[in-house]
Amino acid sequence: MKKGKPWAYALSGPDRWFRSRLPIQPSIFMNKVELVEAVKKQLGSETSKADAEKAVTAVIHSIKAGVKKDKMVQLVGFGTFKVVERKARKGVNPKTLQQIRIPKSKTVKFVPGKDFKTKV
Repeated sequence: MKKGKPWAYALSGPDRWFRSRLPIQPSIFMNKVELVEAVKKQLGSETSKADAEKAVTAVIHSIKAGVKKDKMVQLVGFGTFKVVERKARKGVNPKTLQQIRIPKSKTVKFVPGKDFKTKV
């Protein structure tokens, strides 16, 4: 850990040069456990942690199922999850420096809504 920095640097593995330049800041991310706690706090003291976890899990599962079925889930005021297709492209294997062909693929993209953008 470098002095004066609030983060540690990752310095192991074959790509340590690249990762050594990326700061790791675990305190800026919210994980599922913290999200469950926030939902429990929003719902009030009468809600149990198990109920809050069921609610969070149900929302995540519903978003996944909706994106898989309809290719898009729009939550007004929050944002849109949609499937986008990446084109096939050329790349470089960093270990051998050989050119490789990366096939086309699908991924999920999140586009924040107007209200969400203004609050962040």
